[in-house]
Amino acid sequence: VQLQASGGGLVEAGGSLRLSCATSGGTFRGYSMAWFRQAPGKEREFVATTWRSTSNTYYADSVKGRFTISRDTTKNMVYLQMNSLKADDTAVYYCAASSRIIFSSLGVPSAYEFWGQGTQVTVSS
Repeated sequence: VQLQASGGGLVEAGGSLRLSCATSGGTFRGYSMAWFRQAPGKEREFVATTWRSTSNTYYADSVKGRFTISRDTTKNMVYLQMNSLKADDTAVYYCAASSRIIFSSLGVPSAYEFWGQGTQVTVSS
């Protein structure tokens, strides 16, 4: 499956952005979809995921209540709505997909087989 992330940009602290991830080449419903981010000099970290079997959503504590992940099965798209952005949210954001991931590994980058190219989000304070 191919993933194409978009929607990043420069925003002031407190503002909002919506990231999009277009998917193609696979059975969208069969994939768990996730967003990760990586700031300069830091490890790639889990942000949010939607589990393939139930479409339940899970979030990192750092974004809970501010970010919302959603999927549109009619368009094969995944979104990340980011509100109340903080300077610490500055990073390159990646969408990821897996058809075989187990529940306990939803937050583990190496458990995802497919990755998009990343989109830069910069939050000015």
